[in-house]
Amino acid sequence: MFCSQSANPATRRYLRRFMVTMIFYAIFIVVSVSTFVHFRPTGIGAWVLAILPALGIIAQMGTFALYLREEKDEFIRNLQIQSMLWAIGATLSVTTIWGFLQGFLHVRPMDPIWVYPMYCILFGVCHGLVCMRYK
Repeated sequence: MFCSQSANPATRRYLRRFMVTMIFYAIFIVVSVSTFVHFRPTGIGAWVLAILPALGIIAQMGTFALYLREEKDEFIRNLQIQSMLWAIGATLSVTTIWGFLQGFLHVRPMDPIWVYPMYCILFGVCHGLVCMRYK
């Protein structure tokens, strides 16, 4: 993810925070899914459980923002921002195209839960491409 620079303190802090947020995300997913499967909650509890996994993803986005703020190397920060912008553009393009396909050709709707994983995959692809430009 970081073009062969892993000794950077900001990168190490980011990776540590990222792992913590993803552990919480995994725990929240397991708790929410098993609670819905076994107990079928209703009311405010159901709302809280449905939102719970998203908190891990929101925290992960916050860790990336912290990383960008803490990164002292302007070149590395620029690579990350370029990768993020390309990935956002690609994600918006895919979801917009899919929306038109849904409207005109009645293809199966895209579940919004897949938008963030799509962004993450596209971020990885875009970051690889952005880094290749500078090798």
